[in-house]
Amino acid sequence: MTKKPVRHAERLEIHYNEQHWQQLKTLRSKAINLMNILERANIATITHGSIARGDVTAKSDIDIFLPNPPSSFTIETTLERAGIEISRRIVIQATPYYAIKGYIEIDKQQTISFPLVKMRQIERDFYRFGGEITLLMLKENRRIAGVDKRLMLIEPTNKGHIESNIIGREEQTAKLLSISLETVFDRVHALLRRDKIGRTGVFVEKELTPDETFEMSLKKLAETKPEVRRRINLYEK
Repeated sequence: MTKKPVRHAERLEIHYNEQHWQQLKTLRSKAINLMNILERANIATITHGSIARGDVTAKSDIDIFLPNPPSSFTIETTLERAGIEISRRIVIQATPYYAIKGYIEIDKQQTISFPLVKMRQIERDFYRFGGEITLLMLKENRRIAGVDKRLMLIEPTNKGHIESNIIGREEQTAKLLSISLETVFDRVHALLRRDKIGRTGVFVEKELTPDETFEMSLKKLAETKPEVRRRINLYEK
């Protein structure tokens, strides 16, 4: 079941059991392996969400994000040389105003994503809002604070984490996570709206053909969708 925003909640301290710690260790080990492969090719990586915060569940994924990607050919070639098979390649744009991204699905649990256009700061801060962590921090077994889909701030402790609702504490949350207040309000609005009306789908979701590159797909989309073309041009100057 999808986690829903919590409007009123006390500050709770959660202790992890041995099974939880082992699950976190397993997920992080897989993330380290994939991030190592990419970073050895000088491709900077982060991972984000519950794997960065520590509050993983049985449904937690391994999402690797490339903030400053090279060509998609370089990314795919790096994976191929490491013996990593790609399940699907997809171009996604959540709304006409949001950055267009490429997604490389390794399997149902592991995904690599990267921007195909210049990102706005609020879009880059999305990852810091949920908690983002580097390869070095993973190797040092560090965790970081971030906000989950319930709009609960997760603050790691030695025994687990402390969670508290961020509604009404947006400014404090922005300072703690070192992101803009605009980002916090944007995520609060988006998650509360999703809770009220449900998921509305994405503006663009296109799976690539075997002989198509991400750049080719983006060019075709720009030729047929004015909204895509405008988003490409809007922040490129």
